[in-house]
Amino acid sequence: MVALHSVPGVAWKQVYAELDGIELFTDPAQIERFTRVEHTYSPILNHLLQGKGADGVVRPKTEAEVLQVSQVCVRHRIPLTLRSSGSANQGQWIPMQRGLILDTTALTQIHAVQPGAARAQAGVKLATLEKRARAIGWEMRILPSTFRTATLGGHLSGGSGGAGSTTYGLQFERGNLLGTRLVTLQDPPQILDLIGSDLQKVVHSWGLNGILTELEVALTPAQPWSEVIVCFEDFMTAARFCNDLGNGDGIPTRLISLHAWPIPTYFTALKSYIPSGNQATLILMSEYAWDPFLGLVQDYGGRIGYHKPSQSSGKGLTLIEYSFNHTTLHATTADPTLTYLSALFDPQLNNLERLYRRFSEEVMIHIEFRRFHGQLLPAGVPLVRFTTPERLQEIAAAFEAEGAVGANVHAYLYEEVGRKSMDPQQLQFKQTVDPYGLMNPGKVRALQARTHP
Repeated sequence: MVALHSVPGVAWKQVYAELDGIELFTDPAQIERFTRVEHTYSPILNHLLQGKGADGVVRPKTEAEVLQVSQVCVRHRIPLTLRSSGSANQGQWIPMQRGLILDTTALTQIHAVQPGAARAQAGVKLATLEKRARAIGWEMRILPSTFRTATLGGHLSGGSGGAGSTTYGLQFERGNLLGTRLVTLQDPPQILDLIGSDLQKVVHSWGLNGILTELEVALTPAQPWSEVIVCFEDFMTAARFCNDLGNGDGIPTRLISLHAWPIPTYFTALKSYIPSGNQATLILMSEYAWDPFLGLVQDYGGRIGYHKPSQSSGKGLTLIEYSFNHTTLHATTADPTLTYLSALFDPQLNNLERLYRRFSEEVMIHIEFRRFHGQLLPAGVPLVRFTTPERLQEIAAAFEAEGAVGANVHAYLYEEVGRKSMDPQQLQFKQTVDPYGLMNPGKVRALQARTHP
């Protein structure tokens, strides 16, 4: 069964002939599998994106095949939406104007893993890079909670933080990404190599600004990370402990993740380690600093509920997979009526305390302590007991009034999710590399009324 085509004027038989040799999916059931992402965490987005889909999916295996897809899309003016694996919580790879999806997961060549840097194609899984880096005594600077399935290109296009953000901030901080190679949708398409400040034109741009084929990322010397759950009866005591730990310079950490009760009840494999009614802090800290760490725990009256000495993060249970939006995954799997917000709290934790006290019956606070331009800030995705869109908006407005504003996780427009406008440098670059507006159209408000050549 062939998908119902809806891009006006496209001669699809000719398109398919020109894509000969590239893996192609046109059956609606197959296409639906490629558009199944985590925007369903949001009942708002789930409604807004309902019924959106593509006319076909291509999965190139080489950069030459990527270039071939680009040429066909430009020639026939076909919208193209990039897809990787992992998660896409704002529906980044849901096509708004049909066309083709380009799945990058078959681009799996690793070019180099060496002290300080790794270079690989966009479809390489982060778990694979982490394992290769650890084999030579290094590790990824930032490892998202989806690291087992997330790809290098997908994370740099749409992800933000992860384990390691306590030290290195978000993935788009300068120095975390060292280089990238991309294919444009110009006529004819070009292959560009970007380094230095030019990287800011493509990082975290939702696949709007070129088809990333290769990336080079910075590595850091590997640490023997102990995984620890520290439990507290009082929420703010737990929060102050996390803040103190993250702001200290003497105890290296890779993850500091705070979960208010009853979030731990959603962690099937962990809940036996966490006493009823307790707040859980999930920590990855250097095994070399165990005694100072234990002293800090004792100073705050915490209790060690779980301790696993260091091992490769690629094997067995790891606390990383209970942090960031994996927390939301575990919670919504147990209770599909839950949704979430994004919040950024002040470093003194004042608005965190006020909002926790005010909404403790409706909002379960979950935050990670990570660096933003050098400063440690508590930021995360609190879980919300969803009742109505109006009530969800009231809660979001209360967070905004307190200055605890994060991304809008219930929107799909680039400007509405986390920025008031698209970065001028990225917008100008997009107009150069995508002059016909074919890449992921419908996701940038500033371009919706644009007349293409």
